[in-house]
Amino acid sequence: MADVFSVIPASVLRNLSDKLYEKRKNAALEIEGIVKQLASAGDHDKISAVINLLAKEFTYSSQSNHRKGGLIGLAAATVGLSSEAAQHLEQIVPPVLNSLSDQDCRVQYYACEALYNIAKVVREDFIIFFNQIFDVLCKLSASSDPNVQSAAHLLDKLVKDIVTESDQFSIEEFITLLRERMNVLNPYVRQFLVGWITVLDSVPDIDMLGFLPDFLDGLFNMLSDSSHEIRQQADSALSEFLQEIKNSPSVDYGRMTEILVERAASPDEFTRLTAITWINEFVKLGGEQLVPYYADILGAILPCISGKEEKIRVVARETNEELRSIKADPAEGFDIGAVLSIARRQLDGEWEATRIEALHWISTLLDRHRAEVLCFLNDIFDTLLKALSDSSDEVVLLVLDIHACIAQDPPYFRQLVVFLVHNFQVDHSLLERRGALIIRRLCVLLDAERVYRQLSTILEGEADLEFACIMVQALNLILLTSSELSELRELLKQSLHNAAGKDLFVSLYASWCHSPMTIISLCLLAQTYQHASAVIQSLVEEDINVKFLVQLDKMIRLLETPVFTYLRLQLLEPGRYIWLLKALYGLLMLLPQQSAAFKIIRTRLKTVPSYSFNGDQLKRAPSGNSYNQNLRFSGSQITEDGDISQDNGNLSNGINFASRLQQFEQMQRQHRMLEKSKAQSRKSSTSSSKEGTEAEAEAEAEAEASQGPSTSDSNMPPSTSSR
Repeated sequence: MADVFSVIPASVLRNLSDKLYEKRKNAALEIEGIVKQLASAGDHDKISAVINLLAKEFTYSSQSNHRKGGLIGLAAATVGLSSEAAQHLEQIVPPVLNSLSDQDCRVQYYACEALYNIAKVVREDFIIFFNQIFDVLCKLSASSDPNVQSAAHLLDKLVKDIVTESDQFSIEEFITLLRERMNVLNPYVRQFLVGWITVLDSVPDIDMLGFLPDFLDGLFNMLSDSSHEIRQQADSALSEFLQEIKNSPSVDYGRMTEILVERAASPDEFTRLTAITWINEFVKLGGEQLVPYYADILGAILPCISGKEEKIRVVARETNEELRSIKADPAEGFDIGAVLSIARRQLDGEWEATRIEALHWISTLLDRHRAEVLCFLNDIFDTLLKALSDSSDEVVLLVLDIHACIAQDPPYFRQLVVFLVHNFQVDHSLLERRGALIIRRLCVLLDAERVYRQLSTILEGEADLEFACIMVQALNLILLTSSELSELRELLKQSLHNAAGKDLFVSLYASWCHSPMTIISLCLLAQTYQHASAVIQSLVEEDINVKFLVQLDKMIRLLETPVFTYLRLQLLEPGRYIWLLKALYGLLMLLPQQSAAFKIIRTRLKTVPSYSFNGDQLKRAPSGNSYNQNLRFSGSQITEDGDISQDNGNLSNGINFASRLQQFEQMQRQHRMLEKSKAQSRKSSTSSSKEGTEAEAEAEAEAEASQGPSTSDSNMPPSTSSR
């Protein structure tokens, strides 16, 4: 130490710790000259002693002026050493780095200044301290003192220049430092980190793209920062990286896809848009690398299709279409089960557009990988069935398309129809709102006859008679009015002459028995007019109720529609279609005379000609203008209308009408018993409530009697009105 004092005068050391900056500066200049002389003489021992003195006696001193003087002295010694400073850096830099964490802001400022001057001298040799310097610079970037921030910014800029010029910089070590700090929320630190990422990415020899998965999530995190400047810098950095990805032949899409999928669900709009944009590019560029991630990507983009922001919706739809157009193979890692699981989960969502796209995915997978999808059918079938009750018509139609595809296998077809009937039973409003839509669509997709036969089989054994009646009435209305069922109607018209028509008639008859009007409609459609007349005459008083008359009114109006044009034309031959006339007169007699339906059918019957237009002959009815004469039946000669030559009997083309009538009457007896039991239940409940009311009244009367007559009423005669 004595040697040091002999080298550096006491006055210089005294001025180095003075409170005045000018004195400290002059002392530092003298130290610079002394060190320069020692370096020229090659006396590095004394140089080490001088540096040691400045570090221990000054930079680590408890007095701030001493610390300031020590820092400026170390910087001056480095300048004095010039090209030989590298061998003394291990002594010079650590004390300065330590001072960067000083509690005194002025000391921190001088430490930044000293380190700047040291780095300026040694340049590339400074790299060995990069990790420590980066750490303290990251902290100083968030300093509350503007002077310290300014000094740290200048030092940071110099360090960046040194790093970009150096071939000794370790990018792996830097990425470790960067990854540890990417989730810091301080805006100044974020700005500092983005600045380093941008600078290093601009260096051709540094492959930042290869390490992008390590800090990509942090950059996306900055997109939602409250500072517009930071958001802009992060977005600029991401845009640059995306452009590099497009031009790079080798990219790790897998790790980044996981990050993007998570960020696509961010509550921040800008973050979501950026993530979806990246996913869109990845789907176009990723190829086979992305196949294992298709399910995750789908789970990210489907909710965005229904987003509030138009830009996000557009990009999400484009990405979805692009993804669906790729014909991935399970052999390449395409997980069909995972994709179906995502689609099923989205079907339970609240957004219609998302549910529609989820169904498109299921439909696409069924077309391409039917066998594999059917393996997972148990996982999605219940959800698909529930979707039939969706509030959206488009969703219901798509679900029906999928069900039709699945129902090509008979077990699933029956399961579908059973579930439909159950759903209609549980929710009658669904039958009213969607019944026609669902049934008509299924008839188009799965063959109308097959659908109606299955429905009839199920409803024939339905225990809930009231629901069965409602259901067959709905099915009958669809049968008579839907254009999709025109071929089925034509087949039923041939019931008396065609084996297929007969089988269908018999099949439907079993369930149509639940409602008198549906049976009559079926008979009129099948042109079994004699049986229609027999059904009408079999009706009893209990059958003619309000519900029956409402259904009868509907049917009378349907008789005026194009569907029954053939029936109205048959009235031109009253002599040939006697049972048709009798059936129509039977319906007329069931209607109240003041009803609109009565007037409609009476008007129609009045137009029946007194002549029978049959071929080239015009046969006038016996009694001039009256068509009533046409109703003279010769029971032993006529079976059904239009076929007078056959012998009378209960069989027509193999249809046992007597047995059918018994079947109808038996079913109607069950309905009457049900109505009676309901009426008795209502009556008993009404009686119970009435008895309860009377008991309360008697109790009140007894209470009044026990209190005795009031003075105001004592002179009044006894009342008899209550008795």
